[in-house]
Amino acid sequence: MRPLKIIPCLDVKDGRVVKGVKFVDLKDARDPVEAAGVYCKEGADELVFLDISATVEDRGTRLDWVKRVVEVVTIPFCVGGGIRSIEDMETLFEIGVHKVSVNTACVRDPNLIKDASQRFGKDRIVVAIDGGRIDSKFKVLISGGNKVTDLDVVEWAKEVERLGAGEILLTSKDADGTKTGYDLEMTKSVVDVVSIPITASGGCGKLEHFYEAAKIGCTGLLAASVFHFGEIKIQEVKRYLKEKGLRVT
Repeated sequence: MRPLKIIPCLDVKDGRVVKGVKFVDLKDARDPVEAAGVYCKEGADELVFLDISATVEDRGTRLDWVKRVVEVVTIPFCVGGGIRSIEDMETLFEIGVHKVSVNTACVRDPNLIKDASQRFGKDRIVVAIDGGRIDSKFKVLISGGNKVTDLDVVEWAKEVERLGAGEILLTSKDADGTKTGYDLEMTKSVVDVVSIPITASGGCGKLEHFYEAAKIGCTGLLAASVFHFGEIKIQEVKRYLKEKGLRVT
């Protein structure tokens, strides 16, 4: 089994890190540059930066925000939000981003995954899947979680792996910000059908939640509010998981 990665997530809007519940009721959390620096020092394994308004506002990623964070990060850095083309990805890689995360754009044009994987290598291409329970089925959501598609989460996960995605960032809108735990049913249904790494996202509120996601096969464990507001420290998570007999980086 791959070693586990603890990944803080910076949801950025108007140049500030924000956090809400189920993608709404956003509250200011901290400055992204300050947060990035702290998380690097505290032992985060990767950092995810999501420009959460980009797709909704029909614009590209705010590069000035990304550049400020790139200057301080010392760990792998993944950026998502507003990435719509190979050229957008190339620009981000040129300024120092390690990975890109695509969601809405690749739902609209799945070949973007294949083209990006062939151009940059699959290890740099993350497909973000936002899922929600609609009429007892898990459906793919796009446009910042505002639009429900006809795509089944599990079938879409299998397809993005086939197209060349290097990993999947899987977020449950229903669990997001609730601190009641990751959506283990949805997450396990994806883990069971793909071989690429899965990062669990949405709902983490206590140490046990990290363990639960790891036990079903997730190797990336992403959290936001518990880190932003100092409720849990990254090293606490790593110690806890080690004590449970799991491998951490």
